[in-house]
Formats: sequence, C-alpha cells, structure tokens
Amino acid sequence: MPLRESHAIVIRWADQHWILKMDSGTYFDDLEVGQLLPPSPDLTITSGEIAMYQSICGDPLSTSLSLPMAEKITGVSRRLVNPGLVMHVSIGQSTVATRRVIANLFYRGVSFKRPVFEGETLHTEVKIKGLKDLSLREDRAPRGLALLGITTTCVEDGSLVVDYERCAMLKARDDKKLPGHDDDLGSVEKEIILDNWEHLAPSSWDVSPLKASEQNDLKFGEITVDELNDTVSNAMELVRLTQNQAPVHRDASTSPTGERLVYGGHTIGMAQASLNRVMPGIATVLGWQSCDHLGPVHEGDVLSFQHTLLDQKELSVGKISAIKTEVTSRRGLDTFDVLDWRLVVFGI
Repeated sequence: MPLRESHAIVIRWADQHWILKMDSGTYFDDLEVGQLLPPSPDLTITSGEIAMYQSICGDPLSTSLSLPMAEKITGVSRRLVNPGLVMHVSIGQSTVATRRVIANLFYRGVSFKRPVFEGETLHTEVKIKGLKDLSLREDRAPRGLALLGITTTCVEDGSLVVDYERCAMLKARDDKKLPGHDDDLGSVEKEIILDNWEHLAPSSWDVSPLKASEQNDLKFGEITVDELNDTVSNAMELVRLTQNQAPVHRDASTSPTGERLVYGGHTIGMAQASLNRVMPGIATVLGWQSCDHLGPVHEGDVLSFQHTLLDQKELSVGKISAIKTEVTSRRGLDTFDVLDWRLVVFGI
C-alpha cells in the first residue's frame, strides 16, 4: 500500500520499493496560524558568496566592495555584507514555506536591525501569521494566501538581523475545496515617515569618507532615470546561492506562465545596484517600507530603472533618505512595469 515518507510516495512490494514521485513542499491547506516551519540550513556569508552576488547584480555599494572604505566608515575590520545579499539569503531560507508558491504578492516592514559583516552566519525562521482562502474557480486549481512572519538572526551572537512580513499565494493540496481561512492579512502602507526609521541608522559610523564620491543629483519629487539599462542573467545561480527552493524559479513546467520565472529579489538586487549608481553616497540600506512585484521577469529581459527622492532627514552623523524606485522590463518589443519599491537608505 502507498505510504508517505519524507515527502515522497513510496510503494513497497516484498523486499523492494519504488519512489513514485516527490511530494516536497508545503501546501496552503497544510498550514495553520501560529505554525513555526522547520528552518533551512544556516549560511555563513564568506568572500565567495559576496563575489558571486556581485557578479550577478553588480552593486557598487562601496562599503561592500572595499575593505578600507568599510573600515573607515563602520570601524570594523571586515567588509559589510550587502544588505541586498542579506535579504536574498533570508528570503531564500524562508522558502521552506513557499515551495508550492504561485506568486509572491508583497514584502512589508523590512527593517535591518544591525549590519552583517563578512564571515557571519545567518539563521532564518518562518511563522505563519495569517491565512486567507481565494475564491474557487473552474479555470484554476484551489489556492490561498499565507502571511509569513520572517526573522533572521546572526548565529554567532543570536542578535536579530532583519525581520519582515511577506505574502505568498500557495497551491492547495485538496483539488475540490479549501479549508475556510478568512484572516485579515492587512495592507501595505507605502508612505515613509523618516522619524520612524531614525533609530536604525548606525550612530557610530563615520560616513565622511563617502564625500570623496560623486555627489548624487537626486532632487525632491523629481524622477532620476538611470541611463544604464541592465540585462537579467544568471537567475538560476542567484536562486541556488540563496537556497531558494521555489520550483517556479528552477523549472518552467511548474510555472503558471509556462516560463521559468526570475526570483523577484533578483530584480530588487539590480534595482539597488542602479540606485547606488545614481546615488553613490549611500553607506547602507536601513529597510524597505514596501515592495510590490507588478509583473513577472524572465531571464534575458532588459531592465530600466528610475528613482525619486521622497524625503530626507539630516542626522548628527549623515542623513537618511526615503526613495521610490521603479523598474520596467523590456521583452522583445514589449515593456512592462515590474517593480514598485519604497526604501530608506543611510549615507551622506
């Protein structure tokens, strides 16, 4: 008789057994509010991970590229791990919840509690905070929304690195009914109030060395277009690097569009690289107010970027800036809006 073992369907006959199919990954109707999912393996971020990430996204964030610059600014004799890479590792480790993902709707309230330095190890836990059935329709399989609470800590000292929420659309195991969840998953507040972010700015840093960089020319309320477009490549490599287990990013046959989808964080990483090109006085990213994926991205798409300075606040050391970053994707002759990202950065 069929037995479910280790996420596989196994048939035993006499002294032999055959694995018929893999059944890995959590379905929507497997989840319960308050459930804490088994964690992914911890990951130590070394020069190897840093170099590979740099080759994929090409981010010119100086505190991550230059050890002397990082030492001058942070006072620590190690390079800063790019906050983009930190988030991609955290998101990848959180895919213990989303191997059956159809789409990720949003990220909410991303805030970096402390910087991560080369050689530190990240551990991520995922808790189910809310569940909501989606309407049953004859033209699609049953599905629902899961609100995930994600926390990433530094293994070496147990300190909190980043926490946030993301909302995932997941397939249901039962193809005829849904479990009846109707939680209020809340909404995404896009307005950035800088007073709420000031406490995250590292007050001990000296950002004056960044003054040697070309000054940014972002003006309040004006859109600054990055003249350098960029082509999406090595999507699978970033997925593997960050332990992202979502099949839609690895196997086109599992995608609702019939094409392998580029992991959304890949677009974010390239958008952050663009922001650092047009605003080179950034020392680090403090967090994301909101992040909405407006459409799918595929390998080979050409991305274009524009940035708007929404607000800015002077601190005793440096300043914090609220930015809106928008990304469009060109595929052949067609152009699509793919990202609306609101974030807060710290620098000069």
